[in-house]
Amino acid sequence: MADDRDLLKAVATALRGVTHPETGRDIIAAGVVRGLTASGSGEVRFKLKVEADNPLIDAARVAAESVAGVVTASVEVEQTAQQRPNSRRKLPVVGPEAGGGPQDAPPGPPPSRPVPAPPKPQTIPGVRRVVAISSGKGGVGKSTVATNIAAALASRGYAVGLLDADVYGPNIPIMFGAYGRPQVTREERVVPLEAHGVKLISVGFLLDEDTPAIWRGPIVMGIIRQFLQQVDWGKLDYLFVDMPPGTGDAQLSLVQLVKVDGAVLVTTPQGVATADVLKGIKMFERVDVPVLGVIENMSGFACPHCGERTDLFGRGGGRKLAAIAGVPFLGEVPLGAAVVGNSDRGEPTVLTASDSPEGRALIDLAEKVAASLADVD
Repeated sequence: MADDRDLLKAVATALRGVTHPETGRDIIAAGVVRGLTASGSGEVRFKLKVEADNPLIDAARVAAESVAGVVTASVEVEQTAQQRPNSRRKLPVVGPEAGGGPQDAPPGPPPSRPVPAPPKPQTIPGVRRVVAISSGKGGVGKSTVATNIAAALASRGYAVGLLDADVYGPNIPIMFGAYGRPQVTREERVVPLEAHGVKLISVGFLLDEDTPAIWRGPIVMGIIRQFLQQVDWGKLDYLFVDMPPGTGDAQLSLVQLVKVDGAVLVTTPQGVATADVLKGIKMFERVDVPVLGVIENMSGFACPHCGERTDLFGRGGGRKLAAIAGVPFLGEVPLGAAVVGNSDRGEPTVLTASDSPEGRALIDLAEKVAASLADVD
């Protein structure tokens, strides 16, 4: 995690590269910037004593966000006296040329100032494939699917990691029966915990069990950034990322920070779940992440006594959704007592009940996901 003081100094230096057009001085020296703060999660806040529509606002924000380690910059305006309607506003100067004195804006529209392009997603050293396990809504068994796919591939000799990006509902520690605090190396790298052959990192390892995560988007992005970049994952064949439901900050943060090789969408058969998953499919397609396919979880309940199947949540919704979206349908996982009990005990079903209908289905899905990734460029 970046040191608050170092980040604060770096942002202040960047803001000194923005010149106030009226005084020719940088905006720090001119006393325009007030209340500058920076957090270790990359959130920067400050106030500008200017008019509400002053171009210094955008110039200062871009300068702050250009600093490495800054996730977002929030600028609050302390509005000064209203500018006269007919006055000609002078534009701020940004960069090394700042300090050359005030410069009048040329007649007509001012030339557009280039805005730095967002950084391209990076690969994680030593990690061959990054796969997002996502869902449109909560309660569909996404974390259960992620747990069992990761454990199944690890049991077959693959090097597997699982990153719990569901910071508001981190269930991976419970499902793996893994508890404790990760260690930190001398190089300030976080060492993931390991259970059932899978390397694990979760905010659940860092918070007390009854502590709620009350965080805004920038903090969530900062946590995911640290889990991707500051965890000592070592060499992995697969790094699975258990995403929170929906298409929010965590999903966008992941695809902006790291190259994601594929996404698996989990749904239940009922229409209210499949409708939300369709939005998730479209989101991943828009950010150029291949959708490996759809998994239908809780697909019918087979009575352990008589064998009769009951479709508690309908049937076939996942298959229909995949056909509509034009993505592969990977398969169904029945609802069964083995999954429920094993998850609560921290024992993946693919390891402790591999011969159960649920276990066989989950093992088959893990093999299909691995096969799909073999075809991804």
